[in-house]
Amino acid sequence: MPAHSIEARASQRAFFGVSALLFAVSTAVTIAGAASMSAMGEMPMSGGWTMSATWMPMCGQTWPGLAASFLGMWVVMMVAMMLPSLIPMLRRYREAVSRTGVTGLGWLTLVVGVGYFFVWTAFGIAVFPLGAALAALEMQQPTLARAVPFAMGVIVLIAGALQFTAWKARRLACCRATPARCLMLPALPADAATAWHHGLRLGLHCSYCCASLTTVLLVAGVMDLRVMAAVTAAITVERLAPRGERVARVIGVGIVGAGVLLIVRAVGLG
Repeated sequence: MPAHSIEARASQRAFFGVSALLFAVSTAVTIAGAASMSAMGEMPMSGGWTMSATWMPMCGQTWPGLAASFLGMWVVMMVAMMLPSLIPMLRRYREAVSRTGVTGLGWLTLVVGVGYFFVWTAFGIAVFPLGAALAALEMQQPTLARAVPFAMGVIVLIAGALQFTAWKARRLACCRATPARCLMLPALPADAATAWHHGLRLGLHCSYCCASLTTVLLVAGVMDLRVMAAVTAAITVERLAPRGERVARVIGVGIVGAGVLLIVRAVGLG
């Protein structure tokens, strides 16, 4: 067997081994963090719902400390949730770049992955102040708090409807296609700068494609393990299963149904 073939197989095994380890560690940390957050309890709110400790400082905790805690947990959670669907894209990138004979393929793959998760980190930085500000308003305004269950149902319903749009179909088609077709592999020669930009492009495409499912995660329970597991499964299946557009619509039916159920429940509580 040629030496380069043996080296390629070893590199591929290392790639999958590191990916599996990273997924296992991020999943374990996510579970532990969610359990810790759950142990802190939730605050009863007007309207018959409870607010997670995710958005409010605990005794002795500062706002910067809460923000840092949220962002750290967000990044680890995104790694655990997005890695299953990212690995095939990274593998295709590696296959395309390896044909050029470039060295340091492992390093370039790492740079692509860091660029990808940088996008999700930036999203988390934007989400926290909005969520914290909304939580503060809900605690100060009982009328607003009472409207939250109904608003949650409406938002989930809209997120489900987004799964049926042509916009979603185009975004999903790009995420499922080969990088050369929709994501424009970096111009050769491959280097850290082009790998970084490719990772950013992957992250942006992914965040667009996952907009509806990420909205469900934020609304239904950003630190709820059941919601995280369901969203992770939905993202992975619609990316990797045959006929992904049809799968996305089936997922949309489920999300719409959940939104209707939340609205009915909110009206009943009202």
